[in-house]
Amino acid sequence: MKMKLLSIVAGLIGLAVVIALVVHEGYQPILQLLGLAGWGLLWLIPFHVLPLLLDVEGWRVLLKPSDPQHRASLPFLWWIATVREAVGRLLPVASVGGEIVGIRLVLLRPLSGPAVTASVVIEVLLTLVNQFLFTALGLVLLVTLLHSTDTSDALIIGLAVSLPVPIGLYLLLRHGSLFTRMQRVVLSMLGNTSRLAGLLGNSAALDQELRKLFAQPGRLAQSLCWQQAGMVLGSFEVWLILWLLGHPVSAWEALTLESLTLAVRHFAFFVPGGIGVQEAGLVLFGNLIGLPADLAVALSLAKRVREIGFGVPALLSWQWVEGRRLQQALSRRA
Repeated sequence: MKMKLLSIVAGLIGLAVVIALVVHEGYQPILQLLGLAGWGLLWLIPFHVLPLLLDVEGWRVLLKPSDPQHRASLPFLWWIATVREAVGRLLPVASVGGEIVGIRLVLLRPLSGPAVTASVVIEVLLTLVNQFLFTALGLVLLVTLLHSTDTSDALIIGLAVSLPVPIGLYLLLRHGSLFTRMQRVVLSMLGNTSRLAGLLGNSAALDQELRKLFAQPGRLAQSLCWQQAGMVLGSFEVWLILWLLGHPVSAWEALTLESLTLAVRHFAFFVPGGIGVQEAGLVLFGNLIGLPADLAVALSLAKRVREIGFGVPALLSWQWVEGRRLQQALSRRA
């Protein structure tokens, strides 16, 4: 409940930041920039299929050992990935909300629950590692472009300070039997009722599935590479938007903007959709490479248009599937 309240408050603050930026920079220049791009912005929707497809292939690599019959096909997982992303970016939930929905949808196929959950947990861990690497790449490019600034120095220090986070998570998941320990703590606090034990009964199996995946470093490396390729390709969206807005930049500048803004969004994971965070990040980092503030705000709003255009159909398809499941369940009961 507290986390939900935090997300709502953070979302309202983020919305206030967006409004303040639009008012400060003037809504007319921003609308003129978006009008210059016009219907060309719709190209962002089909383009987003490609980086998401690469990311999904990284997830599928992790699922393969527990899916010898290939029930979780690439198109099926890609659809689930669109729903996961839409939930995380368009609904007032923390970032893990999409992952929970994703696990539920994969289990539409007859697969092992602990194995599916383990694949998502490892994928999230690899995303943290990839985000660290992607941010480091962006910082290297920023320092190369600017030769050094107080901001870039502060970002490098912040990146170094955050390094223990993915390392600590890796060690905890690899050697700590994390979910079994969590089960013991919850049961000791709430009592070992049969219903509660049933809900948490797969924790040992989940830890075992995690250890199985950690014992396959080649598979983890493949997934890591697919994810990183998706992140790099996704930076082309920034290049395309700025080209449509009449302010072309180099591929390196686009990659720098994408990597650093994505890092800020991941850091502020409790803000629904990164609203306000993305806009402030683009204004800050755009200023470092000579991007006017009104153009940075227009860039962020164009990305929001793509998120809505890509995410709303995904959410509707998810609700249609859930509606069918509910109708079938009611029919069986009747």
